Amino acid sequence: MKKIGVLIADDHAVVRDGIRQILGTEPDMEVLGEAANGREALHAVRALQPDVLLLDISMPELNGLEAIYLIR
Repeated sequence: MKKIGVLIADDHAVVRDGIRQILGTEPDMEVLGEAANGREALHAVRALQPDVLLLDISMPELNGLEAIYLIR
């Protein structure tokens, strides 16, 4: 069975770590990577092709709304 690939994008490391720990308990999900700002998220989505992107709206360099516009 293929796992659901997830990318976590948040500028707070503690939030990313918490989400990673929670998702780590789900047998059908796999965290493919993390991003600390919108620009990193944009590059990570292109490189990793996740099924799901958990994206914070308020991030430095490129906020979540701008990032999702560019990702779409």
